[in-house]
Amino acid sequence: MAETVTLEAQMREGRGSRKAIKLRAKGQIPAVVYGHKQETVAVALPGEELAAAIRHGARVLDLKLTSGLEKVLIREVQWDHLGKEVLHVDFNRVAADERIHVSVPVELRGIAPGVGQGGVLDQPIHSLHIECLAIAIPESIRVNVGELQKGAAIHVRELKLPEGVEVLDDPEAIVVHVTVPQAEPEAAILEPGQAEPEVIGRKAEEEEGEEK
Repeated sequence: MAETVTLEAQMREGRGSRKAIKLRAKGQIPAVVYGHKQETVAVALPGEELAAAIRHGARVLDLKLTSGLEKVLIREVQWDHLGKEVLHVDFNRVAADERIHVSVPVELRGIAPGVGQGGVLDQPIHSLHIECLAIAIPESIRVNVGELQKGAAIHVRELKLPEGVEVLDDPEAIVVHVTVPQAEPEAAILEPGQAEPEVIGRKAEEEEGEEK
């Protein structure tokens, strides 16, 4: 679980692309804060600090607003076309004791012995939908594949989860497994004296040649 970052937010008047461009030129990132049946407010945040927090895996932040400290969940981040610069962020108000639904990545740990046996490691699920406390969002769900043999699988129901975390995905869904490669069909081998398979096109050509 990443530590909660505190950022100072400034209230901003009005919206629109021109004002957003001016804010970003000053090193600030426009954002909105909503939820908990309260008014949606437009804010501006220090660009470098916010971008650093996002890149380090922060999910919940504390924002210093004129109305006081707000705990918020990062709901949506808008990036530029290169995926390098943060353009806008949507924050959802949350409470420390509130259970929320979020998606977290699956992180594989270890080396599956089944791969050394000729199997292929396949990971159908790369992220999981979970329910947990807003202040206890895990950075990832770690899955140990160190004992995974060829042909074996780890299902959602078999995952070892952090305390207080519940997975909302299908319990029977396969998270990772070691598949057995399909053997390629062998070409037919003719035994001595065995007639060669008849080729229709070739037979027609031979008969045509005999008629001539």
